[in-house]
Amino acid sequence: MMFKRILLATDGSPVVEREVLFAGHLARLEQAAIVVLHAYEPPPRYEGYDGFKQLLEQYRIVAQAVIDDAVSQLHKDGVDARGELRQGPAAEMIITAASEHDVQLIVMGTRGNSNLSDILGSVSTQVLRYSRCPVLQIP
Repeated sequence: MMFKRILLATDGSPVVEREVLFAGHLARLEQAAIVVLHAYEPPPRYEGYDGFKQLLEQYRIVAQAVIDDAVSQLHKDGVDARGELRQGPAAEMIITAASEHDVQLIVMGTRGNSNLSDILGSVSTQVLRYSRCPVLQIP
């Protein structure tokens, strides 16, 4: 077996369906387990305002739904999968989770939800640069 554990990093964009398909297929072939990771960052500019705690909770609820949907689909496809939610910069959270879970492969999309990714350097580019394991990018 080449892969025992796969990290599926998703941002909730429409490409998640393809990510789940690819990761699930690999996991079934390799009899691997999948950790579905979603990292999110609430906008800090609202920190001083009333309702910020409620905003944080809404972010967490939506982020958890992203994970739950992917894990549910993987379970339906017969894959051993569990979700993990982290608050923080996506690339950093993906690299840290990959190391902590000792994964042999990271699966992620090539484009996130940000229009600035082409200018500032995308999450996928950062993960490729700093990952210690192979990265499969799904367009």
